[in-house]
Amino acid sequence: MNLCDINYVKKLMQRYQTGTKKSFGQNFLINKSVPERIAYESFSYHKQKNSDKSAVLEIGPGIGCLTYELAREYDKVVAVEIDNSLIPILNETLGEFDNVKVINEDFLKLNLDEFFEKELSDCSVSVCANLPYYITTPIIMALLERARGKLTSITVMVQREVADRLCATTKKGDYGAITASIAYYGEAKKLFDVTPDNFLPPPKVTSSVVRIELYDKIPYEPKSEEMLFKTIQGAFSQRRKTLLNSLSASFSSLSKDKLSSIITDCGFDLNIRGEKLTIGDYVNLSNEILKELN
Repeated sequence: MNLCDINYVKKLMQRYQTGTKKSFGQNFLINKSVPERIAYESFSYHKQKNSDKSAVLEIGPGIGCLTYELAREYDKVVAVEIDNSLIPILNETLGEFDNVKVINEDFLKLNLDEFFEKELSDCSVSVCANLPYYITTPIIMALLERARGKLTSITVMVQREVADRLCATTKKGDYGAITASIAYYGEAKKLFDVTPDNFLPPPKVTSSVVRIELYDKIPYEPKSEEMLFKTIQGAFSQRRKTLLNSLSASFSSLSKDKLSSIITDCGFDLNIRGEKLTIGDYVNLSNEILKELN
């Protein structure tokens, strides 16, 4: 059984009277070396960081080609699949493994505290997924915000343009709110690209695999995380404008003169834009804004 063989995949779909669904952003891998490498990149880092019983959470397993490789590496695999038509297929394709559990749920609707306690409390956990392009950011942010302290790393295949944003450095045009937010929790690294011909159906864009290596302990100490992320969002709310003008729209209770003073007191020129600031800069800036608002 080769879950990346295009003819096998098509026959499997026909036998279960289903197919890829555009509404779920489904594109199945048809090159076995890709899921093998993704699983290796996920587990090799996990193994460096943990010696405990290993587990991986996969989001959107499809027909199971990545799940299959993950099951050969990790002690335990929990895969969350929203498409109920794929559940009987996954029961077949993963039938040889006793360390895999497939759950038919919408990941974004899960209570992650309850989910981790029930399914993954006895293991050290990483995340690995081939994410639909349209829902990449909500899933990553849900994991960072609601599963903090529970994860070693997040390895995902995403649209290359998104990967460039996730891994951007300051002063780059693709540096944005998601870049700064991820930098608070860990370090994002682009591992390799995956061209459209590796998928069924082939997407119109190239994909990239990114690994977010999460901090054991977040090295930043904002006075308020809520204020930190509000500041980050505000800084990028009007990308073509200066940091001052962007923040003015988000913090309307502060005068422009007061915001100008805060920005210069933090050591920045008034013409600076949001993409020039590091996450450490945003922590300091948000602390000063909070001080003025209290």
